[in-house]
Amino acid sequence: MDWSKIKTIFIITFLILDVYLLFQFMKVRDANKYEVATEASFEEKLKADEITYGDLPKTSIKGQYLSSTPKTFTKGDLAKLKGQTFSLKDENNTLQVTLDKPIQLSAKFEPADLSAFFKDNILFGEHYQFWEKNDKKNTITYLQQYDSFPLYKNIKGMITFTLNADNQIISYQQTYLEDFNTLTAKEEILAPLKAIETLHQKGVLKPKSKITKIELGYSSMVKLAASQVLAPTWRFVVNDKESLFVNAFEGQIIDFNSDENSKVE
Repeated sequence: MDWSKIKTIFIITFLILDVYLLFQFMKVRDANKYEVATEASFEEKLKADEITYGDLPKTSIKGQYLSSTPKTFTKGDLAKLKGQTFSLKDENNTLQVTLDKPIQLSAKFEPADLSAFFKDNILFGEHYQFWEKNDKKNTITYLQQYDSFPLYKNIKGMITFTLNADNQIISYQQTYLEDFNTLTAKEEILAPLKAIETLHQKGVLKPKSKITKIELGYSSMVKLAASQVLAPTWRFVVNDKESLFVNAFEGQIIDFNSDENSKVE
């Protein structure tokens, strides 16, 4: 047996293996470089467009799909309402209430002004959080929350107060979602910077915008009369005024004004 030839073959084989491993390493390194360069490039684009944002989460966040059903209000629920005249509609899923005594609000409304009323007079009042006061429509809206996460603009989980010309609350409409269940195991959601990139690429995030708030909640993917499927959703508040929403799993921009997001089948 020619050991010299065998030795040469082994050396050549190991050289080929080393070259292959080096080639694979270079591919991975270049891919990582490209990913970093791409992210840096996007941040440069934001800087060029004078778009700013605050601190972003430094660790990955996990979420999951949920299901829920609209509550059917019962006689037992209604018996708890004092000083209120009520009626039910939408197969008892919507509670319409007129206050026997209007609630006078101060000139500058603060959500804390209604804390006591929510605690003593609103069914499941602890499950709602303030959303907005609309002076044009004379309304104040509260959104239901799940596990401290708001359910964005969900018509089946919302309270809308109506004000009169004297800045008094005279009535409200309430819906409520219940029987929340997890549909999937928790998995990593879209990083907020990637969601911002989507908004920027689609032209929704305009130059010189300032993202003043970033929060995570849920929005409805499927709205049926008997049930809903909810997905984690990023909300970006721009210039303390406009809210932009991105599905935190699939990355689509959510337009709550579209027919697809407003109707219930």
